[in-house]
Amino acid sequence: MENDCLFCKIANGQMDTRFLFENENLVVFRDINPHAPVHLLIVPKRHIRSVNDLTEVDSAIVAEMIMTAKQMAKAEMVDQSGYKLLFNVEKGGGQVIFHLHLHLIGGWKK
Repeated sequence: MENDCLFCKIANGQMDTRFLFENENLVVFRDINPHAPVHLLIVPKRHIRSVNDLTEVDSAIVAEMIMTAKQMAKAEMVDQSGYKLLFNVEKGGGQVIFHLHLHLIGGWKK
């Protein structure tokens, strides 16, 4: 855990955040500044700074993040209507919190 990392604090239960899903590797919670009716964050508990910091060892956690996003899309009832999965990478790519996370965004009306 990084001492000053917001997502490390959230994932370790140090913040008052309601998890929609949690297992030994990941937490899922709603974005506090949603860009769509459904905007979830899938966050690994282990601190990984960015996509640029991933190694071969991290392949399993990335796959788990994507599969969890698929399950959460179904739970949020956007799996059939459609949704986006998004990794922001580095400041120029829109990354604001430097802890790997996957956005699940959807729920727009047709």
